[in-house]
Amino acid sequence: MIATDSQPRRTDMPSIDVVIRLTRDECLAHYEGRAQSVHTRSIDGRKVVFPTAALTRIVGRDGIDGVFRLHFTAAGKFASIEPLPRR
Repeated sequence: MIATDSQPRRTDMPSIDVVIRLTRDECLAHYEGRAQSVHTRSIDGRKVVFPTAALTRIVGRDGIDGVFRLHFTAAGKFASIEPLPRR
C-alpha cells in the first residue's frame, strides 16, 4: 500500500494475521449482541481478541471464512481489518 498525504500508512501500525471461520449463525450471534468480542488465533498460534463491530466489514452471505490482517493502534486498540488473498 502506498501512502498519500490524506491516507495514513498502515504499515506503521502493529498488525497480526488471523484465521476467522464463523458460520452465518455465529455471525448472527455477534450482531444480536450475544457476543461482544471475537476470539480467534493468529496464523502463528497466538490468541487474539477484537471487537465484534469489526465483523461488519468482512461478513458475507454464508458467514466468514478466511485469513485477515488486523491493525492496532500503538496503544493496542483495534483500528482496522483487511482480507488477505487466499493462497
